[in-house]
Amino acid sequence: LQLQASGGGLVQRGGSLRLSCEVSGLIFEDHAIGWFRQAPGKEREGISCVSSSVGSTYYANSVKDRFTISRDNAKKTVYLQMNDLKSEDTGVYYCTVRRFICLPTIKTSEYNYWGQGTQVTVSS
Repeated sequence: LQLQASGGGLVQRGGSLRLSCEVSGLIFEDHAIGWFRQAPGKEREGISCVSSSVGSTYYANSVKDRFTISRDNAKKTVYLQMNDLKSEDTGVYYCTVRRFICLPTIKTSEYNYWGQGTQVTVSS
């Protein structure tokens, strides 16, 4: 099982980035994908998830109305479109996986496997 996160970088406040998480080694359609982030000195924070074929989505309050998660089952990839970025969005972003559906709580304990992360830095 591999989860490859990409798309991070340096962006100015108010800018946008799109992260990708490419998944291999499992039946993609049967799994929910979550996005987490971790700022220096802080705990890993769940920010969004998308369920398997049902496609339900959840967002943390801190990113609601600014971030959009989507999945492309044909490409086995999940995207996180991030708009109106703020300095507090800075951190390493990780994607992760669990069977079938994701929960609105988006906690690290709900997920099984983790990718290596991609750095997002928002400059003010």
